[in-house]
Amino acid sequence: MSTDVNSASDSERVTFRTCPLCEAGCGLAITVKNNEVTHIRGDMQDVFSKGFICPKGSTLKQLHYDADRLLTPLIKRNGVHVPATWQEAWQVIETGLSGVINEHGRESIGTYLGNPGAHNLSSMTFNRVLLQAIGSRQRFSASTVDQIPKQVSSGMMFGSVSSVPVPDLDRTQYLLMLGANPYESNGSLCTAPDFPGRLEAMQARGGKLVVVDPRKSRTAEQADEWLAIRPGTDALLLAAIANTLASDGLNVLEQRLHNYLNGLAEVVAALAPFTPEAVAASTGIDAATIRRIARELRDASSSAVYGRIGTCTTAFGTTASWLVDVVNIFTGNLDRVGGAMFSLPVAGSGNTHSAPGRGKGFRIGRGHSRVSKHPEALGEYPAAAMAEEIETPGDGQIRAMVVVGGNPILSTPNSQRLAKSFEQLDFMVSVDIYLNETSRFADVVLPPPSQLQRSHYDLALLTFAVRNVANYSEPVLPLAPGQLDEWEILAKLSAIISGAGIETDPSVIDDLAISSLVQSAIKDSASNVFGRDHQELIAELSLSGRRGPDRILDFLLRTGPFGDGFGAVPNGVTLEKLIDSPHGIDFGALEPRLPEVLRTPSGKIEIAPPQLIADLARLLLTLKNKVDESQLTLVGRRHLRSNNSWMHNIEVLVKGKDRCTLQMHPDDASRLGVDKDSKVLVTSRVGSLEAPVEITEAIRSGVVSLPHGWGHTMEGTNTRVATARAGVNSNILTDEKEIDPLSGNSVLNGIPVKVTRISHN
Repeated sequence: MSTDVNSASDSERVTFRTCPLCEAGCGLAITVKNNEVTHIRGDMQDVFSKGFICPKGSTLKQLHYDADRLLTPLIKRNGVHVPATWQEAWQVIETGLSGVINEHGRESIGTYLGNPGAHNLSSMTFNRVLLQAIGSRQRFSASTVDQIPKQVSSGMMFGSVSSVPVPDLDRTQYLLMLGANPYESNGSLCTAPDFPGRLEAMQARGGKLVVVDPRKSRTAEQADEWLAIRPGTDALLLAAIANTLASDGLNVLEQRLHNYLNGLAEVVAALAPFTPEAVAASTGIDAATIRRIARELRDASSSAVYGRIGTCTTAFGTTASWLVDVVNIFTGNLDRVGGAMFSLPVAGSGNTHSAPGRGKGFRIGRGHSRVSKHPEALGEYPAAAMAEEIETPGDGQIRAMVVVGGNPILSTPNSQRLAKSFEQLDFMVSVDIYLNETSRFADVVLPPPSQLQRSHYDLALLTFAVRNVANYSEPVLPLAPGQLDEWEILAKLSAIISGAGIETDPSVIDDLAISSLVQSAIKDSASNVFGRDHQELIAELSLSGRRGPDRILDFLLRTGPFGDGFGAVPNGVTLEKLIDSPHGIDFGALEPRLPEVLRTPSGKIEIAPPQLIADLARLLLTLKNKVDESQLTLVGRRHLRSNNSWMHNIEVLVKGKDRCTLQMHPDDASRLGVDKDSKVLVTSRVGSLEAPVEITEAIRSGVVSLPHGWGHTMEGTNTRVATARAGVNSNILTDEKEIDPLSGNSVLNGIPVKVTRISHN
């Protein structure tokens, strides 16, 4: 571990690590005395975050010492969870899962992978091993209540889901931001520590920030301009901006982009009906403003459009995500300094492997869900389809679930229906640090170590970073005697499910995983280890004595774009070099990557993917819908001290004023007879709940808002702080039938609701 030379005594040390709680990747300086964490602050020398830290990062200490955090496995006996040994837990799992497999087949096992896995090196390297061991296509994850539309559109355009353009925040002069609130959530699919500070730096150098959001969020308050759009109409606004740019003439399109575009004329023709006048009533933004924004984007010295969860969690999430990059192309700012650029991840990604500039491309629909025939996307089905797949009899009915680091009962649509379906399962395993709203259904709960007991590298998130950087963190605290690392839990679970038996050591699965990875690389003609001896590389990797994720990471770094290629590239990156650089290594600002970043069969940007062109016809139909000024629509919101559903058991984060309120504009409140002391009943097609009201002008009329991830009221959980400040679950109101048809993403924004006053608080 890296220590501060100025430590007060031999028993005190300062360890540097990257915060694993969100996509920002901020550096932390953690003081440990007598093997206990005493203080956490921002790492002033971190090459990426430079000392920035949010309130959540400083609570890793409280999370580690949380009295409700699970330290031993739990098994359910007579409906009650009781502590068990690891051996007992493995035995129950083997009996339970083998029974389901023997009677119903492997397709009867479903999996759900939660959001924390994206911030977890063990999950990023061993979840795939687990899925392969299970051998079922019934795969679900938090991706389909989050970012999958952007990855689907990027895959269709650029050939790889890793090729998500990110705004070059540190050099742009104009940023149009839709459905994002980085002052509260610090951004997503755009890894940028101190996102707010970067926005303010842009404004300080004369740049402009325009925020499109139904709410005047904290980010909108900081913006130079706030456009209060009607929920769910982002795709219409973007189509009209693109239409304006095309109508004016795409003279700003440099030859470098023209050379790499396939389908330009087709997309221009398809966008012709979406004039600013045509979309103004639907979006709530007048035609003159739409034209002005389009031309400001075009005429700025550099500009970028950035859309996030508010654009993804709509009925047109994939189409809106595509149109973000159509606009970036039409302004000439794709793959350009200060525009929307592609990261070059140090550990490699889907757009650094295989021959550059051309590839197999990307497609969806390699299978369809059993009940509603939703197309597969990124190897999974919509999380909103889980309930019907569990409830509906027939071949392939889900009879068992394996949930890793997820709480879908609070985070996916129509939570009440999903909870009832989980009650019907024959068997369930959950890997989680808490007995929460989802893991309470599990027959066995397997607790991973805390974030401070794991090594860390943002394998997924640095794929979308605004600079090319690398930060590795060794564990801050040791594992307790008998405690298993998370990769060991996942490897052991994989062995049991595959039929290898409970006596199989996790190292066996680990050896198979690294062997498969090496074999793939030496067959890749573009790899820096192409043609090398398989055993020689594994032997060199093993010299350090590392196992599990660290050994895999070392291999990925050494074969990545900046890697040493096992001696082929002098001074190239290895894991050892990152360990010797506790504040990280900065490989510089983003650089243009066309055409090598492309992995499409044509070797060009597919700006007019057939599925997306076809979806414009569905989008056009929405213009015929008459706007009902009396209709209320529900949107979500984020808070700086929340992190989905699982940080609410930390007192320092949830204390203070109640944040789980229904925000409502004064005009709507007056019309409905609601005042600040009212409690209201909110009803949608699928459910209803009671909530306190917060009346505010920081939301457009006709829109109401509830935060995501609350509702800790269910029996059988053990999160005492969260239960004391339970809030309400907004996903009781979201509709599992409302899904973006291209990506399978849930519609969490723009839910029609009725609000009725029921009492005063």
